[in-house]
Amino acid sequence: MLISVFISVFISVLFPHVPLCWNRPGFGVAAGSPPSATLSEAFVEIVLIVILVLIVLLVLFVVGQYNGLVKLRNRVENAWAQIDVQLKRRYDLIPNLLETVKGYASHEKETLESVIQARNMAVSATGPAAQAQSENMLTGALKSLFAVSEAYPDLKANQNFLELQEELTGTEGRIAFARQAYNDSVLKYNTKIQQFPGVIFAGLFNFTEREYFETDGDSRENVQVSFDN
Repeated sequence: MLISVFISVFISVLFPHVPLCWNRPGFGVAAGSPPSATLSEAFVEIVLIVILVLIVLLVLFVVGQYNGLVKLRNRVENAWAQIDVQLKRRYDLIPNLLETVKGYASHEKETLESVIQARNMAVSATGPAAQAQSENMLTGALKSLFAVSEAYPDLKANQNFLELQEELTGTEGRIAFARQAYNDSVLKYNTKIQQFPGVIFAGLFNFTEREYFETDGDSRENVQVSFDN
C-alpha cells in the first residue's frame, strides 16, 4: 500500500496533466468507483508490474554476467590444469634421462647438475609467470645435455635414451599446444573483465586478471636432437 501511494505521488509530480479519472469498466477498476485524489489504482498496478518486470530483468542480467565470468574463469583454470599435467610428465621423464646419460657421460657433471637444478626450480615454481621462467631455464639445460650427448656415439645409440628423447619431444609438443589453449582462455577472460559492463561485475565479485604463460622465443621450439651420424 505504501509503495502504491509513493508511486502515485511520484508519477503525479512527473505527469501532472495525466487524467485522474481512469475508472472505466474493463480497465481494472469497477464501474462507478469514486475518482481518486491521485492516479487510478489500475494505473498504479500497471506501473508496479512494469517495475517488477524491470527488476526481474536486472536480476537476470546480473546473474548472466556473473555466470559468464565464472565460466571463463573455470576455462582458464582447466587450461592451466592441462599444462600442469604435461609439465609433470616432463619432470618424470628427466630423472630417467639423466640416469641413462650418467652411464655413458658421468664426467659431464656440470651439465647434469644444471639439468637437476633447473628441474627442481621448475617443480617448485608457482604461478604462470614463475613457471614460464623456470621452464625456460629447464629447456636450455636440456638442450645443453643433448648437445653433450653428440660426443658419445654409444649414448646416441642407446635404445632407452632414444625412447626417452622421443617421449620428451612429444611432451614438449603437448606443452606448447596446452600453453596456446591456456593463453587463449586468459585473453578471453581478461578482455571480459576489462570491458564494460564486465569490469563493474569483476570489481563487485572480485574477478582479477590472470597471467599469461609465455616462454622465450628460443625455448618455444621442441627439444629436438638429431642422432644421425
